[in-house]
Amino acid sequence: MKKIPTKADARKALHAQVQAYIASGGNVSQVPAGQSGKDATQPERRNMREIFTGPKQERTPLDHVVAELQSRRQSASSAKPKIKKRPKKKVIYDDFGEPIRTVWVEE
Repeated sequence: MKKIPTKADARKALHAQVQAYIASGGNVSQVPAGQSGKDATQPERRNMREIFTGPKQERTPLDHVVAELQSRRQSASSAKPKIKKRPKKKVIYDDFGEPIRTVWVEE
């Protein structure tokens, strides 16, 4: 079974990747706090909060579809086959409460 990597393992792997990048001649620049990483030339992606809090949209009425489904459901439920009851095992006891025999009884 594979071991699930921990946060410490992820940190070590990321640190190793950064060190390999620097060793190969890469340069890491410091970004001042508060500066955004978003590209101003790209259109902004909408997040889920904006989607669900936006203006209310018109809905497509589907009342006729719901009515048809309900009518199908009612016609199917009214045509149920009768379930035959299975016989049950009944124990016959004597006057002292001791079991004498068992019989099958249809109820």
